[in-house]
Amino acid sequence: QVQLVESGGGLVQAGGSLRLSCAASGHTFSTYAMGWFRQAPGKERGFVAGINWTPGSTYYADSVKGRFTISRDNAKDTVFLQMNSLKPEDTGVYYCAARAGGRAPENPAHYGYWGQGTQVTVSS
Repeated sequence: QVQLVESGGGLVQAGGSLRLSCAASGHTFSTYAMGWFRQAPGKERGFVAGINWTPGSTYYADSVKGRFTISRDNAKDTVFLQMNSLKPEDTGVYYCAARAGGRAPENPAHYGYWGQGTQVTVSS
């Protein structure tokens, strides 16, 4: 089994920054593609960013390009999401997801493992 635990969410003013972390256990972390998704109240869970299991391949939703950065530390079995210039529309529950091997797709149905989520609230 794969366990994912997110942390780092909170309340921040517009223009501020947060860094989310997702600690993984129970599998060979370096061979998994990882993704971050978010879900706002009344909306579907949507792709935010992804990183392949091979270093250097990252993907972003258009709405966060240039503001968010996804990275991973395979030695610590952790993936990060650095969020800068936050906007009220970034508010939601942020989920970390893992997929065995390959690319990090935008479709959440392609991920087999999920964390419990961490709340991010951006005030205007």
